[in-house]
Amino acid sequence: MAVREPRPTNLLELLALFVIPYSSVTQLFGTDGIRGIANHEPLTAPSVIRLAQAAATVLSLGQNRSGQKVILGRDTRVSGDFLEAALASGLASAGLDVLLAGTIPTPAIAYLTAYHQAAFGVVLSASHNPFQDNGIKFFGPDGYKLDDALEGAIEQRFLSSQSSSLESVGRIRPLKEAVEQYVDFVLSTVPKDSSFKGSKIVLDAANGAAYQTTPLALEHLGITIEVHSAEPNGTNINEACGSTHPEVLRDLVLKSGANVGLAHDGDADRILLADETGATLDGDDILAIAAKSLVSRGNLRSKTVVATVMSNFGLDALLNEMGATLLRSNVGDRHVVEMMRQHDLNLGGEQSGHIIFRDFTTTGDGLISALQVLAIAAETNQPLSKLREILTKFPQELRNIPVHKKLPFEQFPSLQTRLKEAEAVLAGKGRVVLRYSGTEPKARLLLEGPDADRLRTLADDIQAELEAALA
Repeated sequence: MAVREPRPTNLLELLALFVIPYSSVTQLFGTDGIRGIANHEPLTAPSVIRLAQAAATVLSLGQNRSGQKVILGRDTRVSGDFLEAALASGLASAGLDVLLAGTIPTPAIAYLTAYHQAAFGVVLSASHNPFQDNGIKFFGPDGYKLDDALEGAIEQRFLSSQSSSLESVGRIRPLKEAVEQYVDFVLSTVPKDSSFKGSKIVLDAANGAAYQTTPLALEHLGITIEVHSAEPNGTNINEACGSTHPEVLRDLVLKSGANVGLAHDGDADRILLADETGATLDGDDILAIAAKSLVSRGNLRSKTVVATVMSNFGLDALLNEMGATLLRSNVGDRHVVEMMRQHDLNLGGEQSGHIIFRDFTTTGDGLISALQVLAIAAETNQPLSKLREILTKFPQELRNIPVHKKLPFEQFPSLQTRLKEAEAVLAGKGRVVLRYSGTEPKARLLLEGPDADRLRTLADDIQAELEAALA
């Protein structure tokens, strides 16, 4: 009988198995995994095979990989076909058994990885990006995204010349019940006494990964649904639909007479809601509604919520009124979750719609988030238009500015002058945030303050300098 080597008890202990230098400056991983143009480096078939082998070496539990499983899912992009094949081949060649979950939301892989006691999980998706892009996200055996150290270890292994070949190979087979298992889990998070009688929801599935799961869950709850953008063809994901197009959701609500609008992004880890008037609720609105409900029931852990530096300061003011606190993390739901875990908190999220109800899930989950808000509306017998009134937002001006290069902003004196001028104008009554997107070739500019017209003027000046320097 073969003798198995001792298994590390957590992912951090895995690093002790490898003598791999770690650099804080990575070349593959960004804000949310690896992302780029499909069939361009590093998202070519040969590179993805090597990446899969590197991940298997770093993330598998010990050197004997026989019987260890990996859960692999994807969104609806046409490039997912060859990338799925490459990832599965690389993982199997490294001795791991691969269970193909097929087209399924990113948070479903987080859940299924832990449920099936897999060594790790992998998702192929570029979230809200156009179909030409794709990406790779990893989840540990506990369903949480990897920390920087583990991503760095995978990257260093990928960039090294070390071979990952083994005598044994794994098998590749479908995980046939993936959709049903995930939907059953999602439904288990809804309070059993919730009644959605009379509810009508218009759903924009973004022609993405949730085109099966969200309709199935809503139908199980007896909700009348009108479904749009749920016919993916490989190239129409996020195309004039989904959570990045609030104007589309507004029009769908007004035309359908629905009392709620619900829109996902391509991999359904975020959510956009609309009330019966067509007005949209972003992540800050959802955090406000959820926080009030949890506080009223004494269930907001440590009376603290986590958001990012991009969230509206009106959220701080509201939580203060409730006797609660807002902590701010860097942008990215991974950073939100890390802070939630550090302080053992159960509610956090991003303005963009990544909401983490950590009592149920380990990552942003658009469907679970929507159902929690719907349950609050049912319990209070209030429409979303009434629930959202608790949050008074400060005026914000947000710009997403395309750039060809991501050079340090400090290199451009004229840009620095504009930034300092804006900061001086808003000192003590607002703020300026300028950063690069971790997932797209864009700079994100946010100004917040009491005067919306003044914010637009300041943003115009900064954007002009930024475009002159980097566009």
